[in-house]
Amino acid sequence: MIGIILGTRPEIIKMSPIIKECEEQNLDYFILHTGQHYSYEMDRIFFDILNLPQPEYNLDAGSGTHASQTGKIMLGIENVLLKTQPDIVLVQGDTNTVLSGSLVAAKLNIKVGHVEAGLRSFDHSMPEEINRIVSDHISDYLFAPTETSSQQLIKEGIEPEKIFVTGNTVVDAVYQNIKIAKEKINTLKDFHLFPKNYILVTFHRAENVDIKKRLEGIIIGLKLIKDYFSLPIVFPIHPRTEKMVEKLGLSLEGIDVIPPQGFLEFLQLEANAKFVLTDSGGLQEETCILRVPCITLRDNTERPETLEVGSNVLAGVNPLVILNSAKNAVKENNWSNPYGNGNAARLIVDICRLATKEKN
Repeated sequence: MIGIILGTRPEIIKMSPIIKECEEQNLDYFILHTGQHYSYEMDRIFFDILNLPQPEYNLDAGSGTHASQTGKIMLGIENVLLKTQPDIVLVQGDTNTVLSGSLVAAKLNIKVGHVEAGLRSFDHSMPEEINRIVSDHISDYLFAPTETSSQQLIKEGIEPEKIFVTGNTVVDAVYQNIKIAKEKINTLKDFHLFPKNYILVTFHRAENVDIKKRLEGIIIGLKLIKDYFSLPIVFPIHPRTEKMVEKLGLSLEGIDVIPPQGFLEFLQLEANAKFVLTDSGGLQEETCILRVPCITLRDNTERPETLEVGSNVLAGVNPLVILNSAKNAVKENNWSNPYGNGNAARLIVDICRLATKEKN
């Protein structure tokens, strides 16, 4: 039996191709939703939109300090794993859910598979960096999305026989869900937008929105871009960003602020934008796959492959650097996608199937 543990929407998106593959192969598996970001009830519709079966187990852990949230999730996962006794547990990414799931499973002598292993920002002030390093080093199967991430794991002393370069399941997810989006919605029409005739922006990370100087730098940069390109800047604003803009007395005048969008709606906006500005890790990958230039509003990235192929530029928060990065980013989009051809989920599930067969 395979136990799939997830707790945030990015994890649901990147695990969705694996869940569908388990369904197609008629495997014995279950989904455990920790409720790290949203309650199960809030995510129920998200599972419906992505045509996924509902989770068998829901912890509804909610928010809290890192220690309290991780502890609460660990207790809940332990109860489920003691009851179900899976052969292997799959976790994805770098959240507290991933850390909790891998720790509990490893201590119960249950095999751990880490999807998206080997990513590094080399910034230990990021909680995500701690989570991904710990999970990698206690996992039995490390599913690295690229050769770069595989080599990083080897540099850290992880045995090569544990590492499998599979590509990233985000490619599978983008291909599957852009098709679903086309069938179900027309977000551009809803907002009176035209393909390649607007700029999309999203940012919410604490290091960008909690510090006035950084937040102000980004906003000034956006206004410079609007003036230079003479195109609308569409900003589905995160509640955290909206709260901090108001608290710090800043203005988003001239920027088209819209409510947070659903996954399919946002994917359509992303696929048709002239370029995207973001501090999200996942969007750096998605834009690369969709062939939309990306300007990353951070000082580092754990997705160096996007920089190497030229789909992404690190701009930080200096307004002039943001503007110049945008000018350079739109010059070409003729890059090769480094994250695979959309069969990562099948490879991962096949390896898990063999692992469970060997055990039994």
